[in-house]
Parts: sequence; C-alpha cells; structure tokens
Amino acid sequence: MGNQTARPILLRKPIWITTKLAGEGLYGRTDLAVHGGLLHTVCEEAKCPNRSECWSRGTATFMLLGDICTRACGFCAIKSGRPTFHETDEPRQVADAVAAMNLKYVVLTSVNRDDLPDGGVGVFADTLRELRRRWPGIGVEFLTPDFRNCQEKAIQGVHDALAGLPEGANRTLVWGHNVETVPRLYRQVRKGSKYERSLALLEAVARLDAVETKSALMLGLGETRDEVVEVLADLRARGVRRVSLGQYLQPTLHHLPVLRYLPPDEFADYELVARRLGFTWVKAGPLMRSSYYAEEQS
Repeated sequence: MGNQTARPILLRKPIWITTKLAGEGLYGRTDLAVHGGLLHTVCEEAKCPNRSECWSRGTATFMLLGDICTRACGFCAIKSGRPTFHETDEPRQVADAVAAMNLKYVVLTSVNRDDLPDGGVGVFADTLRELRRRWPGIGVEFLTPDFRNCQEKAIQGVHDALAGLPEGANRTLVWGHNVETVPRLYRQVRKGSKYERSLALLEAVARLDAVETKSALMLGLGETRDEVVEVLADLRARGVRRVSLGQYLQPTLHHLPVLRYLPPDEFADYELVARRLGFTWVKAGPLMRSSYYAEEQS
C-alpha cells in the first residue's frame, strides 16, 4: 500500500445540518418558471442544501452561460468540460422567469467560461439591461467568475451597461465573487484560480460607482481560524462590504471530503469578527451560501 494515506470521509452529518423538504409555498411556481424557460440554476447544478427553502419562498439564483464549466474545482458539483455554446436569448428568458416569479431582487451567476474572449460578461451585462429595461427599480446581484483572462474587459463591460441604462433606472449593483477558501488550500480546492487574482477583481470592482462588492467562504476543508480571519481582513482591505461564511458539504464521494463540521457557535464567532472588521452585510451559519437571503440589507 506504500505510504499513501487515505483522506478521511465524514459520512454522518451533525444534527445542526438539516434541510427543509420541498413542496411548500411557491416551490411549484418557481420550478415551473425555471424549467419552463429551460433555464439553469446554481441551486440545482451545485446541489445547494437550501434549494427547497428558497424555491418555496419564490427565489432562485439563475446560472447563465450553460451548465458546463471550463474548470474543475475540487468542491463543486457543476459539470466540467468544454462548453459548445450558450443560449443567445438567455437575457430575455431570465427576464420572463423573473416576471413569472414576480421577483423584486435577482441573483445572476454563471459557470466559468474561460473559452470566451470576454469570459461571458456580455451575457451578464445584457441580462442586467433587460431586467432594468422592464423593471427600472429591480435589485440585481452578480456572482461572477474571476474572468481570468479578461478582468479589465469584464469590469468595463459592466460599467458601460450601468452607465447606459435608461433614465430613472436603478444604477446600483451588488457584484459578488467568492474567494471560497484560504490561500493555502487554493491548489486543491480551486484549480485554475488564484487567490490574488480574485482579490484583484474585487478591489477593482469596489472602485466602481454605486457597486457594492461581496464574497464568501466555505469552511471545513482544513483551514485554521487564523487563516479565515486573515482572509476576512484581506477582503475588507480591498473594499469588500458583504460576506457570507458557510459549511462545505461534500456533493459526492468524488469530491473533496469534509474534514470538519463547524458548530453554530463558531459561525457566530466569525460573524462577530466580520462585523468588527467593518462588513455591513454578514451571513454566517452551517447552511449559509452567498445567495441565501441575498436580498436582505444587513
């Protein structure tokens, strides 16, 4: 067997890791709006534990640019490979789903599309324009990749979209990009990504007028408390104002194992640390995800 050591796999979840069952409230309407429009959501593709609750509240996070990612992160359940296309009519389809769900706040994310010259930012910008054309006051939040090869182009594209909105339209935007983990773990957790590149994007986005930046961490992959606090400090130093911290949950046995389940009191401690650092929007808890209750203001 040599000197190889098997990575631990924790199959039994603690009692505080619970999810709500589907079928209540607005779940059916949300399901019809998403699947009737042939749309993708990160709720399904990433196996989010809060999907049933959020869909029952009538909220969903729309995933643009298809369902195949050009990267293969060790934590992520989204399919990886070589995308062949994306739906050119996606902005209208998303807007139609928003109308069907009667949303006042919309979260847009995407797979990594390193194969596209603009990283896919054009679809983000076009969807923002379509949403604000129909509903000038609607709240919009982006959760984007790091735009590895085209950060300047991506930032300029969103800037131009905001500047070109009709008179009277809401020109504010929450722009999120998740660092996900601590720098020491990037090579195994976020293949193809770099911590400093993610910080550079967030810092540049924070300089845009009327744009508020956001990021997130998932815990339980072997990070230390000091490392987490250092990442929080790095994010604040780059102008990030919103942050969420949640428990990593292994989506399949082929993904990175959970090394530790953090109890709720540790998440409460991290929330206190984050607020002391000056974050204005903080969500921390075992099932917290960056889009979970994103519409709340603090």
